[in-house]
Amino acid sequence: MVVEKILASLEKSNCVTDNTFLQAVSEVLTSLEPIVKTDSRYEQFAILERLVTPDRIIQFKVQWLDDNNQVHINNGYRIQFNNSLGPYKGGLRFHPSVSTGVLKFLAFEQIFKNSLTGLPIGGAKGGSDFDPKGKSDYEIMRFCRAFMRELYPYIGARVDVPAGDIGVGAKEIGYLFGEYKRITHNYDGVLSGKPYAFGGSLMRPQATGYGVVYFAREMLAQELQESLEGKICTVSGAGNVAIHTIEKLQQLGALVVTCSDSEGSIYDPRGIDLSLVRELKEEGRHLSLEKYVERIPGSLYTKKSDYPQNGHAVWQVPCFAAFPCATQNELSFLDAQKLVENGCVSVVEGANMPTTPDAIELLQREGVLFSPGKASNAGGVAVSEFEMSQNASMEKWDFDKVDRKLDELMRQIYKRIALTAKEYGVERNFVDGANIAAFKRVAEAMILEGV
Repeated sequence: MVVEKILASLEKSNCVTDNTFLQAVSEVLTSLEPIVKTDSRYEQFAILERLVTPDRIIQFKVQWLDDNNQVHINNGYRIQFNNSLGPYKGGLRFHPSVSTGVLKFLAFEQIFKNSLTGLPIGGAKGGSDFDPKGKSDYEIMRFCRAFMRELYPYIGARVDVPAGDIGVGAKEIGYLFGEYKRITHNYDGVLSGKPYAFGGSLMRPQATGYGVVYFAREMLAQELQESLEGKICTVSGAGNVAIHTIEKLQQLGALVVTCSDSEGSIYDPRGIDLSLVRELKEEGRHLSLEKYVERIPGSLYTKKSDYPQNGHAVWQVPCFAAFPCATQNELSFLDAQKLVENGCVSVVEGANMPTTPDAIELLQREGVLFSPGKASNAGGVAVSEFEMSQNASMEKWDFDKVDRKLDELMRQIYKRIALTAKEYGVERNFVDGANIAAFKRVAEAMILEGV
């Protein structure tokens, strides 16, 4: 009853562009419904109501000059959702699709993702509708400097530590950090994902993708006594997460046969040539994957317009495990049906909420192991926190140390959500397990700090 009341209130107060936020909240609250009555403090302290309401939404105007001295205006945002467990932590996204609704969804998910890591970090997200594609380095630099001039009053090493996300890599973080330093004269760990030369951590680019595979490896070993070696895997996307998911899968001996971009998808039965994908997608080029088939005989390219109705070509390919690593709601009910029909045993999310609710329900009903992104893609924020720790102690960890710590952390996340699911009578339901385990940690902190 409490859950229904909260959802009704949110639907009434949020505009239609907040559909992804409402979807995320609905999924979490549905998972929590069985436990909210087990502790009267949750209602006494209005934990659910407070949890779905951001601490603050910051919006600002970003004014910058292009190479022809033409003035441009973009919207900038930072949504600081919850800091009960530690400083706000979450990426900055530069993409035309960025809006308050999208960022509220991402920031809300970030609370739970960060809680599952066991690290002392809260949830936030930010960014701009600025599109770095097609811009010169100087234009990107001028935009980043203008963006930071508006953002800097709201962040700090013990306040809010943004990271990178779509459209924001080490280069952009470098420009943002440089402007923060000019304004404040502080050299501190206010951003993560920095270039290694001045405070960045090794393995940050690989962290999310590698973490997805480490989680999948542990889940398959514990639940099915299976490994990824020699198994056919499908991956969507061709960005940072997808590329490093493919890389780690290949290192573990899996045969990855697909990837995709916004225009279409590749199927290569002999295994994706990752060096060619990197060449096509390297910074400054962003060429279509259609070029892949011109270089690799026997590979197949499917345009997005030719995808199955309400489906994605990647998920039509028979596989042992599927890794959606592109964008939200990319894996539909019909895709899930096809995966089940083709004998897929596991779907592990690399993107944020890439699987639709009805698809998740079908996969779970059919016994397919399903991991939500808030659990399996937490490796990126984990290594961001490792960077914060290195900055605070003025240390530099080597690649192997970061990799070992990431592998162990992903194992612990799997163990935490698997045991929680079993404890609450929903064994192998890793969605409920993740939501409940994350909620209990955040809720306890909220209660202890009072209102």
